[in-house]
Amino acid sequence: MTQLHGAVPPSRFLPYFTAPAIEALPDKENTVIVLPIGAIEQHGPHLPVCTDTAIASELTGRALAALPDSVPAFALPPVWCGKSNEHINFSGTVILKAETLMRILWDIGESVYRMGFRKLVLLNGHGGQPQVVEIIARDLRAEYQDFCLFPVFSWAVPNCASEYLSTKELEEGIHAGRSETSLMMALAGDYVHADKAVGEYPPPHQGLLTPEGRFRYAWLTHDLSKSGVVGDPAGSCPDEGRRMLDSLIDGWVQAFTEIHHFRMPGNP
Repeated sequence: MTQLHGAVPPSRFLPYFTAPAIEALPDKENTVIVLPIGAIEQHGPHLPVCTDTAIASELTGRALAALPDSVPAFALPPVWCGKSNEHINFSGTVILKAETLMRILWDIGESVYRMGFRKLVLLNGHGGQPQVVEIIARDLRAEYQDFCLFPVFSWAVPNCASEYLSTKELEEGIHAGRSETSLMMALAGDYVHADKAVGEYPPPHQGLLTPEGRFRYAWLTHDLSKSGVVGDPAGSCPDEGRRMLDSLIDGWVQAFTEIHHFRMPGNP
């Protein structure tokens, strides 16, 4: 069979199961289902447009591979495109409207619930759509009140990336910068064009208004950057990426384990 599972162990890839096998799985209420959510969008002149989908999918698969057998968890195939209209002026970007992505995530979530599962991780790899993912998680929770949903950004688990980043990169490096570039060097180095990498930060700002932060303005990438990079990939290297990757895998193993044992506050 053509390998559809990518980095996910075949035994943890739900689409390889038959319908009766899924029906017969034990303890579905505490089994963790993971849906990687990515994007196809420009990442400057040096990273492939699949970067966000690759990161979400690889972290899912590698964490499930490292997960103890005692923690039941299975992956679905990734949602490979997302709400990427901030990159509308750059080639290579596939854009879903917010309502389209919400409909897709709702229908997938409802299907997971209908199978009898009650814990769904929405592992989001694209920084332009956490609000959409969070909204649909809350709406599904309101509709199905015994459904536990976890809308989590791929980098939100404990990891060591900040150890390698300057203060400026930590504050302003939001797209195709050092951490993302190093991680992609570790995951898919053949598709990283380090010789074409450039660094570019948003124009200086004064006062309260910033692209990100508590008092922000709605920006498109070409407002902030000519290259499509918002950050600086200088210093990126595969060894650094492998250390970031290992720490992210450890973080997601911890997260999946805690989700398996999670009980909604107020419920027995």
